[in-house]
Amino acid sequence: MGDYVFVLFVGLIAGAVSGVIGTGSSIMLLPVLVFAFGPKQAVPIMAVAAVIANMARVMVWWREINWRAFAAYSITGVPAAAIGARTLWVLPSHVIDIGLGTFFLLMIPFRYWLKAKDFHISLWQLSIAGALIGFLTGIVLSTGPLSVPAFTSFGLMKGAFLSTEAASSLALYVSKVVTFQELGALPIEMLVNGMIVGASLMLGTIASKAIVQRMSVVSFQYVLDILLLCSGLSLLWAAIH
Repeated sequence: MGDYVFVLFVGLIAGAVSGVIGTGSSIMLLPVLVFAFGPKQAVPIMAVAAVIANMARVMVWWREINWRAFAAYSITGVPAAAIGARTLWVLPSHVIDIGLGTFFLLMIPFRYWLKAKDFHISLWQLSIAGALIGFLTGIVLSTGPLSVPAFTSFGLMKGAFLSTEAASSLALYVSKVVTFQELGALPIEMLVNGMIVGASLMLGTIASKAIVQRMSVVSFQYVLDILLLCSGLSLLWAAIH
């Protein structure tokens, strides 16, 4: 019971953070779920929770979705996420921990490299990004640090960015959940756990809308870097021990 209370508490905070900066819920929650349920169980649970969390963001920002960007990103990202999920499921648990932790840590310098290059991408380039990020989403679950610069480089900001990224992520996570279901990796208990965690994320996301306009870009960068660093180190620690 104590584990559930802690997971739900972190879920509320993670939902609020992701509602403000467009990512972070998986980065915050995944290490907690790994400790509570184990890496093999944590990933499908988080995938179900991510579906619910992104549904909340889509509902909050529905009117500002850029449907052209959504279609370009999702048409390649959905099948790629399914392939990534199948790849993930055959990997040993400690490899998953090491891979997730390393990925989170590498995203810190990589995001700054992308920012320094000041990339601006077109619709077809966003589609290519969808395929690459979709595959990685299937494997490492949280690719917000990559999808954030992809959509912002296309020119989407604030509400338009939050809504379009959420709708696209929703499509990718649904693909991943369906794949886990087909693999027999999502029994009813894990599905219920994912829905419970997702409910806490949804509440946090809805509550966060009021502060989106007040958060500076610098604050966003710091929050995301701290999340990546702490989560990456905790996952590597879990793999070593």
